[in-house]
Amino acid sequence: MFGDIGKMLKIAGELKTRLPELQAKLEKARFTGQSSEGMVEAVVSGKLQLVDIQISHTAVAQGDPAKLAGWIKEAVSSAQAQAAQAAAEGMREITGGMSLPGMEGILGS
Repeated sequence: MFGDIGKMLKIAGELKTRLPELQAKLEKARFTGQSSEGMVEAVVSGKLQLVDIQISHTAVAQGDPAKLAGWIKEAVSSAQAQAAQAAAEGMREITGGMSLPGMEGILGS
């Protein structure tokens, strides 16, 4: 029992010093996702904010709003999944893999 408390106190100390660094790193990081057909490319920050979106001329020329919307969703979702994975890996590194309830949104995502 006391081993777990000691580990949690150590993790709390790590969070205090390393979490701001991880947050800053994620804020600057960029993750790019593409739609399955490559018609749309989306870029999000490590905090899951949409930074840029590129739509191919071919996608626009097709004139199908439903397809375009689907491609946009795919590209953004792909980029956000990469960013979320990077945030989760950063947290696992800080916590040594220990799951801490209530820490899911701590990175501002």
